[in-house]
Amino acid sequence: MISVCIATYNGEKYLEEQLESILPQLDSHDELIISDDGSKDGTLRIIDRYTAKDKRIKKFKGPGKGVIANFEFAINQSQGEFIFLADQDDVWLPEKVQTTLEFFHSHPKIDLVISDLVIVDEQLEVIEPSYFEYRNVTIGFLHNIVKNKYIGAGMAFRGRLKTRILPIPAKVPMHDMWIGLIAAYRNKSALIPQKLTLYRRHHNNASEIDTKASFFQQLKWRCAISYVLFKRIFFNA
Repeated sequence: MISVCIATYNGEKYLEEQLESILPQLDSHDELIISDDGSKDGTLRIIDRYTAKDKRIKKFKGPGKGVIANFEFAINQSQGEFIFLADQDDVWLPEKVQTTLEFFHSHPKIDLVISDLVIVDEQLEVIEPSYFEYRNVTIGFLHNIVKNKYIGAGMAFRGRLKTRILPIPAKVPMHDMWIGLIAAYRNKSALIPQKLTLYRRHHNNASEIDTKASFFQQLKWRCAISYVLFKRIFFNA
């Protein structure tokens, strides 16, 4: 069973296109978890229209505390053996689920994967053909503590990782950084080189490709995530 987790908030412009790219890749017993964080636009109408015709979609009211808490809530609802994270404004390429599952099945010791993405604009025109090349993405715990490259739009992980991921500490910069590092600490993460997602960039994105935060702010983030990781890994706190 697969669980796809989407955290929505005012995503009416691109959400339908994303849903149409995901649903054909899911089997009848899979689930699509949508946690909405209080959208004020037409997002809920779109979700309700899809839930009325597809029982695989499960709609939840999010906690109303921002994107990290919203994804945490969605992940907490999931029941799948494999959990995929999905942004509300991207597009999955048709082979994403199959390619990812094949990788997991051939690498039973890997708990988390990141697949490559094509960075596109609002009209899906290519900005950068490879996120991995653009960001010089590599796996590894220490490397990603210093400069975290784990990205939720390309992320999938085994359900057994949930007990180590949750709860997500409030002080982490983003949920995907935290999840990736949890897997990386035990050398359980890997990269899938295939480009499986069109990663859409526009002025309303919740995250940035290249952070505009100051060096001091980035240092604070690294210290904060290192501290909570140390507590979780060694004291299970």
